[in-house]
Amino acid sequence: MSDAIKHECGLAYIRLKKPLSFYLEKYGTVSYGLNKLYLLMEKQHNRGQDGAGVATVKLDVENGYEFLHRLRSNARQPISDIFSQIGTQIGDLEKYLPEIQSQPEIMKGHVPMLGELLLGHLRYGTQGRNDVEFCHPFIKRSLNKATNMAMAGNFNLVNTKELFEIIGMEPGTFQKQSDLAAMMEIVHHFLVKEAAATGNNINVANILRQAASLFDGGYTVSGLIGNGKSFVLRDEHGIRPAYYYADDEVVVAASERASIRTTFNVGENEVKELMPGTALIVDEKGNHQVEQILEPKERRACSFERIYFSRGGDEKIYRERIALGYHLSKRILDLIDADLKNTIFSYIPNTAEVAFYGLVKGMEDYLNTIKVQRIMSWNGDFDEQKLEEMVNRKIRQEKIAIKDVKMRTFITADAGRNEMVQHVYDITYGTVRRNEDTLVVIDDSIVRGTTLKESIVRMLSRLEPKKIIVVSSAPQIRYPDCYGIDMSRMGDFVAFRAALALHKDRGTEQVIQDVFNKCLELQKRDEMHTENAVQGIYADFTPEEISDKIAELITPEDVTVPVEVIYQTIEDLHDSCPTNTGDWYFTGNYPTPGGNRVVNKAFINYMEGVNSRGY
Repeated sequence: MSDAIKHECGLAYIRLKKPLSFYLEKYGTVSYGLNKLYLLMEKQHNRGQDGAGVATVKLDVENGYEFLHRLRSNARQPISDIFSQIGTQIGDLEKYLPEIQSQPEIMKGHVPMLGELLLGHLRYGTQGRNDVEFCHPFIKRSLNKATNMAMAGNFNLVNTKELFEIIGMEPGTFQKQSDLAAMMEIVHHFLVKEAAATGNNINVANILRQAASLFDGGYTVSGLIGNGKSFVLRDEHGIRPAYYYADDEVVVAASERASIRTTFNVGENEVKELMPGTALIVDEKGNHQVEQILEPKERRACSFERIYFSRGGDEKIYRERIALGYHLSKRILDLIDADLKNTIFSYIPNTAEVAFYGLVKGMEDYLNTIKVQRIMSWNGDFDEQKLEEMVNRKIRQEKIAIKDVKMRTFITADAGRNEMVQHVYDITYGTVRRNEDTLVVIDDSIVRGTTLKESIVRMLSRLEPKKIIVVSSAPQIRYPDCYGIDMSRMGDFVAFRAALALHKDRGTEQVIQDVFNKCLELQKRDEMHTENAVQGIYADFTPEEISDKIAELITPEDVTVPVEVIYQTIEDLHDSCPTNTGDWYFTGNYPTPGGNRVVNKAFINYMEGVNSRGY
């Protein structure tokens, strides 16, 4: 999307089911598991670039020897940094022991990260700072092997304070800033109890049922336990994605289906979705099963996964993004009065390319229908030239905008900084006929509108089109997310600012105060979780009215070219992405009570001038 937002995280889990000697004999390397983990993480690198981490558990290690290892990095390219360090360790060993790679057990004893259970994580810092200490996996150590644990996940929780209170723990500064710290303390609390009650014959499903029932949020989380057991757990609404694959050599899980398919060269139907409220549990012998941990609730899988976050290599996601663009074609045709001859279509940024193809396909279908109707209306009265001219009519497509490398500036003054921001994108000159062509550009979504105003609209206006139409393949983002996407402050959303501006235009600012008073009353009664009062801000306006006001807000004062904005409808979003119906950032209909609490708190923060998260 043109407005960069930090989002999501990526999870990569591998359980090797055979001895390391098996992989050496079959694949020629004892590092098979590490190699696959690297690929699995690289194929999801879009999901997190603030940091990365890897944890490994070695099986059948004698008492007194370390069996749980971890390596984390917040370097500029954290995945490469981690695996370069591992490669250096192996290279240093080979200097003195040239034959060591042919001795799996010796390698296992000398290379810390070489083990049978592997957990990788890619991080975006949606909560907590970006220090390396906040990079997953986190670990808990103990003299009892069965209560050692590493955990990592793709999630946000909104009740971390309550979780610490449940187990009677006073969190330190670090724990207060990390929802994984809270989640891990809860899981480890029940792990210790289970180990004590069963003589270390722990039942992972029992532990997860007790712990997960306390979580409010969206999550996919994985854990490695020191005794060789492991799990991957998904929340009961299926908010965060999870997929897995198993054969007689490996059990694998990841945040994206396509990453598993590519890494292990398997078909789509071989990779299963881990369903909401279930856990993939692997025992110490490598046997796996999927168990229902929480009663599944209404499926609210994040729609942003399909619109933008997940890589488009997954065939289902690709088709859904095509559909998102296709659904917009009819409304755009109406807006341009079907004048395709004088309309140019393009996309910004590159991640909107697939939706652009869908939009063009919709235009082509319309144009082909018109061609047939025109030719039929001629009743055979045409020559070759006339027919050729009609058949060869095309939708006009151009690569209008080019994103330059990320520009950095030493300039601190606002005026100077804004001048630099204008040049994040550059344009292809000579593509638009001045004052004659309408220019239609599609974006994945419009969050803040800042880049549109300061860079894209200003840049496109230099081409002097008759009109600029900005199209969003997502609906209007009106509310904060609290389940793993870094959209947390009400004032950041251009749709919210547009609604406030409309109240001001119409003299209905009292509505804003009324909503604020209601939020304060809910806070006073400790009932902020019971309803989303902020929906009242938008209640008096149609989506089209808000879109028109957004068009005003993203048009620089010195730009005279008319600008219009079209957003995806909620109905067409769900028709395009039928299995990912999570839409709370568009509709305000949160799947958990904590979501209501967050949006109400975010609005209070906005009204009180507090520039912090609502969770």
